Amino acid sequence: MDCCVVIRDGEPVVTEPRRVQKGDKVVVGRKDDGTAGVFVHANCFLRPEENASGAFAFRTGQSRETSFSREYDQLYEILRHDRDHGYIVWVLGPACVFDNDSRNAMADLIKKGYCDCLFAGNALATHDLEAALFHTGLGQDIYSKKLIENGHYHHLHTINLVRKAGSIDAFLKQYDLHTGVMHALIEAQKPFVLAGSIRDDGPLPEVIPNVYDAQNAMREHTRKATTVICLATQLHTIATGNMTPAYCETDGVIRPVYIYSVDISEFAVNKLHDRGSLSVKGLVTNIQDFLVHLERNL
Repeated sequence: MDCCVVIRDGEPVVTEPRRVQKGDKVVVGRKDDGTAGVFVHANCFLRPEENASGAFAFRTGQSRETSFSREYDQLYEILRHDRDHGYIVWVLGPACVFDNDSRNAMADLIKKGYCDCLFAGNALATHDLEAALFHTGLGQDIYSKKLIENGHYHHLHTINLVRKAGSIDAFLKQYDLHTGVMHALIEAQKPFVLAGSIRDDGPLPEVIPNVYDAQNAMREHTRKATTVICLATQLHTIATGNMTPAYCETDGVIRPVYIYSVDISEFAVNKLHDRGSLSVKGLVTNIQDFLVHLERNL
């Protein structure tokens, strides 16, 4: 999405507008029926029965009333396949590590091979490392939810310690920490992209402060992605969805890139679909419950 098609050496290349150079041959046809050289086949992966409900139908959106049993079963099947034959990208908001069980579940999913790359911001990594060091998230115990005295300093203290150590890996080794999402990623040697924000504290050394540099780093992985799972981070979800191809090729088969948007807010879940990402599946549920449920069933 949000790109144009540039013809280079006779081949169409998806290109961000900021990368278009003077003299490039850009496809400008505004009809998508093939008459101007552009043909859009938006329903190419739908089975006939999935497109046969007619113009009028109830409950076509995702809401708190929606049943997601089938979506869960499909997701288990996809992840089991893509662990060995695909490239699974996770996009996480900090809520994923504010709970002891969901934090452990996400770390276990990484250890078991269900993550090939992780996108997040400064907050997810900071609060995961805070949990490793203090067992708190923004000063609240991640299991009991008890507010710790002066706990509101914990995340800033953690950032300072990581910056002093020079890197997340060095920090984990220096303080002999062996839990959490960032530790699991580093131990499994899985890449992660921490994109900076105007709201960041610190930030951590690995955070990419330049938005275009962060976008470039994310695109390296979205172009390889076969499944993308976005949890509790609305703007990061939309950004990732907008730079993820609609399809991929695995084992010689053309198939969709499966995108899941998971949030307790119906608004957040439906937002990515409203932005034009046709293949996204939304699940309205508590993030902590989702991760624990997913890890147990896998």
